[in-house]
Amino acid sequence: MKPNPHTDPLAHHLLSMAYNNAWANHRLLAACAHLSPSELQATRCNFFPSILATLNHNLCVDWFYVDALERELAGDAPHPDCYQFFAVEQPFQTAAELQREQAAVDQRLRAYCAAQRDGELGRIVTIARPGGAQQDSRTRLLAHLFQHQIHHRGQVHAMLAGTAVKPPQLDEFFCAGEADLRATEFQDLGWTEADIWA
Repeated sequence: MKPNPHTDPLAHHLLSMAYNNAWANHRLLAACAHLSPSELQATRCNFFPSILATLNHNLCVDWFYVDALERELAGDAPHPDCYQFFAVEQPFQTAAELQREQAAVDQRLRAYCAAQRDGELGRIVTIARPGGAQQDSRTRLLAHLFQHQIHHRGQVHAMLAGTAVKPPQLDEFFCAGEADLRATEFQDLGWTEADIWA
């Protein structure tokens, strides 16, 4: 059961952010699928050295935080070796593989957000980092995860400008009047506007 926008407005907003996150990843990775392998791996001026490296980083960070969120929700102990999600710096070498794996973790994140209620968002999630435990509320950890994705999607978006692939519009998700601009992706993803906003 999804949070009620009238009784759980913050939880519903976080769920809409999870949908937005998945939609933006889908749109961006669909664009990246048109890059040649050399374009995907080309060294560029960025925090990470290539589009491929940046997309892999986003995915690994999602694995890291979604695992922590799911463990706390289930009442399980923090992951004993949370950095295992970064053991391989670039686990995937093609846009198709990245799109598949990103969609899978995005689905997990949407399911997590769909289980939230406003009164539970202050619960503490613990990540057993080697230098000391990180402890944040569910709200703050989710906000960080969404911001991290936005940050690195923006970098990929900028790097696409140096290729023959047109960078996709990534700000057409929230306004009701722009439903037609996201309709193709919603159809691809099997969603309707009512799934998110009703």
